[in-house]
Amino acid sequence: MLHSLASNRCVRVIDRNRPAWYFAFLTASYLLYLVFGAVIFSSVELPYEDLLRKDLQELKRSFLGENQCLSEEQLEGFLERVLEASNYGVSILNNASGNWNWDFMSSLFFASTVLSTTGYGHTVPLSDGGKTFCILYSVIGIPFTFLLFTALVQRILVYVARRPVLYIHLRWGYPKHMVAMVHAFLLGLLTVTCFFFIPAAVFSIMEEDWNFLESFYFCFISLSTIGLGDYVPGEGYNQRFRELYKLGITCYLLLGLVAMLVVLEAFCELQELKTFRKLFYVKRGKDEDQENIVEHDQLAFSSISDQVASLKDEHKLSEPFVALHPVASYATDGSINNEH
Repeated sequence: MLHSLASNRCVRVIDRNRPAWYFAFLTASYLLYLVFGAVIFSSVELPYEDLLRKDLQELKRSFLGENQCLSEEQLEGFLERVLEASNYGVSILNNASGNWNWDFMSSLFFASTVLSTTGYGHTVPLSDGGKTFCILYSVIGIPFTFLLFTALVQRILVYVARRPVLYIHLRWGYPKHMVAMVHAFLLGLLTVTCFFFIPAAVFSIMEEDWNFLESFYFCFISLSTIGLGDYVPGEGYNQRFRELYKLGITCYLLLGLVAMLVVLEAFCELQELKTFRKLFYVKRGKDEDQENIVEHDQLAFSSISDQVASLKDEHKLSEPFVALHPVASYATDGSINNEH
């Protein structure tokens, strides 16, 4: 009897602490993934960096040998000044001197990268006033951008995800979670095609020095808001229609970020992901867990609660369909009730 009680108590303790163990495993896996990335990047890129350093040193020695009237200290000072200006987006090269970084379209492009937190780093404020304004502009603008994107994504999600899934579920009676999963994958495939593959093909044509892989790399780095800044479109000295091109890139970035957020939200609403996320929740009482689940479902479907009635009316137009298939309706807690 005592052994059975101890065994049951041990099982309850393990079950109570299971989310903590899952969370510890998740944290350890993330740290290992960071280390794995560092090892791979170091092993792949370090030889190329070493080769580039050797090429630059050889070029420097060759230049000093051909220009013996120039001392190494003078050359170092000149290069240091040039590199410092380059870090601010100003180039000394003749083929880049015609491109201004702070005309209106370039400034609009810079503002969009700041507010979307992409931040390529190819152009930065030069003056103290510009740096101060950038701080104040970002403090207000970044939360403003997130608020706008959140509201916009929720509105778009109703028409491109929730209503189509609900319609197919009601019209043909397929399981809602399966419809949502297939729809999310199709939506993701459409987004990748429209905002990655097609723009990459366009960039590979517009940018003379970019191939398709480099163009696709730019699209991914931009729409994931990583913004490394090693590839920035519209900076070529012979770029035609540069201002219009910059405006188009700005629109592409903003629309692409919204599309990415829509896809991510569509995947986050999948029941399988909700179940997976619950593995890492802190263990609570049954009543509190049920309350949280109900509240989450209300948040997920609150934006279409006012449209369910219209959908039901549309499906009731066909009497045979109503007779053969139950009509699903949403209760106040987000669950589905069947009315026969």
